[in-house]
Amino acid sequence: MTDLNAIVSTFSSEDEQRFINYLEKKNKRNDTKNIALFKLLAQNELTSKEICVSIYKSYRKDAYHALRKRLYQSLIDFIANTNLEEENSVDMQIIKYILASRTFLIHKKPKIGYHILDKAETLAKEHHLFPILNEIYHTKIQYAYLNPSIDINDLIIKFRYNQKQHFIEEELNLVYAKIRQTLSDMTYKGKVLDFETILKNTLEEHNIDVSESLSFKSLYQLITIVSLSAFVTNDYLKIESFLVDTYQSIKDHKTKDKQLVYHIQVVYMIANTLFRNKKFDHSLNYLNEMQLLMTQQRRKYYATFKLKHSLLTALNYNYSNKQEDAVKLLESVKQTKHTDIESLLDIHLGLVMFYIQKSDFKNAKTIFSKFYHTDKYYIEKAGKEWVIKKNLAEIILFIELGEIDLVESRLLSFKRSYFDYLQQINQERAIIFINLVTFYFKNPETIRSKDFKNKVENAFIWIDEKQEDIFVMSFYAWLKSKMESKPLYETTLELVKKAQIVN
Repeated sequence: MTDLNAIVSTFSSEDEQRFINYLEKKNKRNDTKNIALFKLLAQNELTSKEICVSIYKSYRKDAYHALRKRLYQSLIDFIANTNLEEENSVDMQIIKYILASRTFLIHKKPKIGYHILDKAETLAKEHHLFPILNEIYHTKIQYAYLNPSIDINDLIIKFRYNQKQHFIEEELNLVYAKIRQTLSDMTYKGKVLDFETILKNTLEEHNIDVSESLSFKSLYQLITIVSLSAFVTNDYLKIESFLVDTYQSIKDHKTKDKQLVYHIQVVYMIANTLFRNKKFDHSLNYLNEMQLLMTQQRRKYYATFKLKHSLLTALNYNYSNKQEDAVKLLESVKQTKHTDIESLLDIHLGLVMFYIQKSDFKNAKTIFSKFYHTDKYYIEKAGKEWVIKKNLAEIILFIELGEIDLVESRLLSFKRSYFDYLQQINQERAIIFINLVTFYFKNPETIRSKDFKNKVENAFIWIDEKQEDIFVMSFYAWLKSKMESKPLYETTLELVKKAQIVN
């Protein structure tokens, strides 16, 4: 059965009202039940069977199925019509120019035809519309014999150059697709792959030559590829300047309003990179810009990005010594019904981390009780890295709660399930950390001894604070707080502050 709930969940409150108005105009009978069905789907509180009974006062499966099919078609028509209305008119204007010019050229009026084509060419160049430019040059070359003033060789050079730009755009799209697939295999299927080598080889295979003439979409894809590389390697420092500099060319791009969804995602990726580099004020500035973009075009993408925006804002607050604001923000959105399951899971795990940091273990445990699915389920929804973080947080929480038996079983389960994987992806530090946690758990009296501190110092291969991953730093802060007998949140902020001074 068509998942109407998933379609309806993408609607903002304004979209919902506009769609209801659309149905009211479309309905020719007063007993049509499509509006009632849509409203119940938008509320997202009843099962499909309960909705059927609510509408028909009994379970009429066939009638309900037919009603859903009609509503589905209306939704598709409404979405398509809305997008056509909102679509930048430049494309359509250029196509009209091309069609009109061909009419004049067919009737042997080259002066008028080429004048119109020149207008079309100027517009298409401004907006990097390579496929449409191809049609313009094709037409100009085809009818060049009618216009003696035309330099056909010059036209051919322009045509070849445009073909090259279009080819680069298409090749970058192929690279983007391959890299996203690789990351998906690594994140959600747990495959162990050499991402950096794959990225390098893929770019070389497709002869990607980045130029200033890339379209807005291609610039977004390029930024995404670079960001994915940083995500896998946890090295966000080396991409920061590239992202910020590349964004300057996007900000003034002719098609930025037309491709708003890409614009929002680019700003989010920059904000996330700045957060990971511990530049919280700069990150919040980009998040403010992202918020403004989300309100454009009648808040078309507001609901889509609301959870991501809230989570990243809260993380910036938390590490800027505004933990109460961070908790308040995530508590306000944690019950949101949304198709972005991954962000919802991130929000819940983020709250667990905040509560552990402020020693509110009761609330942390309450939220953790909502994670009742298997690790396999969460790997499919949020990825293996997320599951590893969840399990590490759970072990720390049970140690704080003094639930000895649960700590024992979770430690054994973690080692059995993830040690081999962590070794394969060269994350020995996570293995070292869990071994130190195990030692502390079994020998708590030694935590503040000089021997234990030396053990910790000698166990890790330390990297520069400015490059250290902020979440890795947060886990280490828990161990350090035990060693120094200081509050965890205070210890965490001290470590972050030290890294910011280095930056």
